[in-house]
Amino acid sequence: MSQPPPRQPASPPAPAEFTGYQKTVVGLLAFLQFAVILDFMLMSPLGAVIMPAMQITPQQFGLVVSAYAFSAGASGLLTAGFADRFDRKRLLLFFYSGFVLGTVWCGLAQSFESLLIARIVTGLFGGVIGSITLAIATDLFAPQLRGRVMGIIQTAFAASQVLGIPIGLYLSNSWNWHVPFLAMAALGAVGGIVVSFKMQPVDGHLKLKQEHTAWMHLYHTITEPRYLTAFATTALLMTGGFMLMPFSSAYLVGNLGIDLHHLPTVYLVTGLCTIAFGPLIGRAADKVGKFRVFVFGAVLSIIMVLIYTHLGPVTVPMIVLVNAVLFLGIFSRMIPFQALVSSVPATTQRGSFNAISASIQQLSGGVASIVAGHIVTLGADGRLQHFDVVGYVIVGTTLLASVLVWRLNRDVQARAAILAAAAHASPANAAGR
Repeated sequence: MSQPPPRQPASPPAPAEFTGYQKTVVGLLAFLQFAVILDFMLMSPLGAVIMPAMQITPQQFGLVVSAYAFSAGASGLLTAGFADRFDRKRLLLFFYSGFVLGTVWCGLAQSFESLLIARIVTGLFGGVIGSITLAIATDLFAPQLRGRVMGIIQTAFAASQVLGIPIGLYLSNSWNWHVPFLAMAALGAVGGIVVSFKMQPVDGHLKLKQEHTAWMHLYHTITEPRYLTAFATTALLMTGGFMLMPFSSAYLVGNLGIDLHHLPTVYLVTGLCTIAFGPLIGRAADKVGKFRVFVFGAVLSIIMVLIYTHLGPVTVPMIVLVNAVLFLGIFSRMIPFQALVSSVPATTQRGSFNAISASIQQLSGGVASIVAGHIVTLGADGRLQHFDVVGYVIVGTTLLASVLVWRLNRDVQARAAILAAAAHASPANAAGR
C-alpha cells in the first residue's frame, strides 16, 4: 500500500485580537496622534478669536496655518533618509519633545510674526510624528488588524474635538487664546513621559539589510514606481481638510449664525459621534474590504461637502447633524486608505515611505490652505465669501483620488496574490524534494 503524501505545514492562524501589549501601544499611539492633531485643530476654532485679537487678515491666518504645513513637509523630506536607521521609539520621543516645546512657544506668542515662527518650529518637529506612529503600527500589527488599528488611532481626531477643542474654547473664552496651547503642552509632556516608560524599543527593522547611505535610501524610496500612486493619492486626500477646516469656525459664526459660545457644543457632539464611528469603520475595512469602505466614504463626503458649503443660517442641532455625517464620510475615506497604504512599502522602507508621505501631505495641505485663503474673502458684514468654491475644489480632488485608490488597491491585491502563491509553492517544493 502506498504511503500518503507528506502533509504540508499549515499556515499559522492570523491573529484575530490584540495582545495586552498591543492594546497599550495602540493607546499610546492614539494619544500622540491626539496631541499632534489637537495642535492643528486648535488653530481652526480659535481662528475666530485669534484674527481679531491679533488684528490679522484671513490671508495672514491662512499663512500661519500653512507655515506649520510647509515646515512639517520640509522636515519629513529631511528626515526620510534617516527614518529607518534608528529605533523608532527613540526617533519618536526626539521629535515629540521638540513638538511640545514648539507648542509652548505658540502659547507665548504676542505678535503675528512670533506666532508664525512658533508654528514653523512646531511643524518641524510635529510633522514627522504621524509618520513614525504609522511605521510603528505597521511593524507591530498584521495587515488583517490594521483597519482596526487605524480606526482607533484616528479616533484621536475625534477626541481632539470632544476633549481638546471644547476645553480649548472654554479656556480661551475664560482667559485668552494663549492658555489652550500652554495647557496642551503640559498634557503632552506628561504623555511623552508615559510613552518613554511603557513602550518597548521598535528596532526589528534594524536587523535587516540597510542602504549604505541615508541619501540613497531616500532616493530609492522616492523613485520606487509603486509608491508614486500612494504619494499622489495622499496629496489629493489632504487637500480637502486643509481647505475646509482652517476657516470652519469663522464660517459657522459669520455665515451660519452660530454663536461663539455654542461652538464648543458643536465640536463636542460632533466629536462624540466621530469617536463612535472610528472603530466601526476600522472593523468594516478589515471585514468588508478597504476599497469598498473608501468608496462609501468618498461618495458620502462629496455629498456632505456640497451641502455644508451651501448652508445658510441654521440651528445648532442641524449643524451638529451635518458635521457628524460629514466627518463620517471623511473618516470612511481616511481609515481604509491608511490601512490599505500600510501594505505598500517594504519593511526596510516603512519609515522613509511614511516620512515622505507625511511631507507630501503637509506640503499639499499648505498649498491648499493658501489657495483657500485666496479663494475665501471676508465681507464687510463678517461673512466669508466664495466658500462654495472651496467645496467644488474638494469634490474634484476627491473624485481624482478615488481613481488612484482603485489603482492602488488593484496593485496591492496583485502583489499580495503573488506573495501568497510564492509562499504556497515553497513548502510544496520542499516536500517534493
